[in-house]
Amino acid sequence: MNHWLAISGMMLLTVLIRASFLVFGQRLAFPEWLNRALHYVPPAVLSALVVPMALAPAGTVDLSLRNAYLPGILVAALVAWKSGKTLLAIVVSFVVYGLWRWGLLPG
Repeated sequence: MNHWLAISGMMLLTVLIRASFLVFGQRLAFPEWLNRALHYVPPAVLSALVVPMALAPAGTVDLSLRNAYLPGILVAALVAWKSGKTLLAIVVSFVVYGLWRWGLLPG
């Protein structure tokens, strides 16, 4: 198959899907159970991206105190759980990670 034809087809399909929400957005209503489920998508995706990298930064699982990612994600989870603010959790986890990495926190 021609690669340009495949790329053009994927591009057209993507544009049509995204445009459908703009065109039909006001008339499109999701059931309440789906709205509740979609509320959990951003934290789930963020966790799926961050946790594997934090547990195995060099390709193998590292649960030692030398792994500065672990305190960062644990603090991020705690802050996100207590405050409900994702951005605050990310910023605090970066600070903890940096301090741990530079040896300013015990570890």
